[in-house]
Amino acid sequence: MTIRFKSLGSGSSGNATVVQARCGTQLVHLLVDCGLGIKELDKRLGAAGMLAEQIDAIFVTHEHGDHIGCAHRLAVRERIPVYMSAGTYDGVGQPDFDGLLRLASDGEDITIGSLRVRPFTVPHDAREPLQLTCTDGDTRLGILTDLGHATAHVQQHLAGCATVLLECNHDEEMLAAGSYPAFLKRRVGGAYGHLANSAAAAIAQALLASGLKQVVAAHLSEQNNKPELVRQALADALACAANDIYVADGAKGSDWLTA
Repeated sequence: MTIRFKSLGSGSSGNATVVQARCGTQLVHLLVDCGLGIKELDKRLGAAGMLAEQIDAIFVTHEHGDHIGCAHRLAVRERIPVYMSAGTYDGVGQPDFDGLLRLASDGEDITIGSLRVRPFTVPHDAREPLQLTCTDGDTRLGILTDLGHATAHVQQHLAGCATVLLECNHDEEMLAAGSYPAFLKRRVGGAYGHLANSAAAAIAQALLASGLKQVVAAHLSEQNNKPELVRQALADALACAANDIYVADGAKGSDWLTA
């Protein structure tokens, strides 16, 4: 059994990640977030060697446009079940998913073929945001983007992950000196905003003891961060070389990576 994943895009311009689980000859595909236009999503899936019809389920972490994107249109077009919290469903205006909606809750497992998904709540300025872990029974992958800080609850759910796709949104000095208005700086850097590089590095370091082997940096701000700053912060925390840190590109995402 094997878990692979590929970011199709990561950042304020749109977020989407494919998680693939293999058991024998059977493949299961989960699309985590869908924050792109549907034509662009089809294009990026094609570049990943996939068709939209191969997606078995969609998981939407929260209602912000760069995450929910074309989820409704894709789900209805391809008849794909879509999971989200009740708060997210309210936040997006309760559209008619034609029987495809599945409500997700903190700590309640979702089974999608050989893949077991466990959502967990995070502190972020959305109605009921959820992040998640995925496991095939052998390997655990954590997906953690869009949160202001890591609570004990977040750390507990990530314990045991071999790989984490981890938000590294901003460098604190770049954010402070940048062109964002004061209210936006407070939001981004606040307890319900986005993770600074230093905060992401602290999370990664804390997870080493429970088996963390790989961190893939995600959701970098184009204005308030640089890949080299992210690599150095994470490398210092993980006692590895900066070149060992993979950074997902905002527009291109990542290669297929093994969890």
